[in-house]
Amino acid sequence: MLGLKFETATSWVDVAQNGLEQLLTDHAFAEQKAASNAVSIIINYSEETQLVKDMSDIAIEEMEHFRMVHHLMISRDMTLGKATKNDYALRLQKFFPHTHDRIEALVHRLLVAALIEARSCERFKVFSEHLDDQELSKFYKDLMISEANHYTLFLGYARTYMDRNDVDQKWQDLLAFEANMMKKRGTLAKVHG
Repeated sequence: MLGLKFETATSWVDVAQNGLEQLLTDHAFAEQKAASNAVSIIINYSEETQLVKDMSDIAIEEMEHFRMVHHLMISRDMTLGKATKNDYALRLQKFFPHTHDRIEALVHRLLVAALIEARSCERFKVFSEHLDDQELSKFYKDLMISEANHYTLFLGYARTYMDRNDVDQKWQDLLAFEANMMKKRGTLAKVHG
């Protein structure tokens, strides 16, 4: 369903479990950054009424996810650490060349957001299916569904702003780039690490 070209190895689950506090901190801030991205799209494309409506919903939902992760941390006597740079997202954002075309720039942003959500969904699925901790397993299974919905929304929007064939080619190129990048990951207790 997600179309990803590289699957996360289950060995990442052990890394994530062994660094659970770091993983949860990274996850919390990833949700905050996703909310910020949705707000930024609203600011930059305020004339796109339906897009603004949907990005508003996503921003609120992502901040709710931030709060849920933070509450989970508190319930486990963990402290939210400091935010770190998300090198995964930064590398994806640099994939497409800079353009002065507003619509093309929007399509690029939407495709990158779709891929981040798709990879989060995939990671949450792998994590939830290989945990002994039932509370954590259910928590990540529930979030996985939300991430999948966000992925389809972003990708769907990208396909409405530009010729479908052009968007799909950009998407396939981005997926191939990301798959190559992911082959060198899986060693850090981070959502995309």
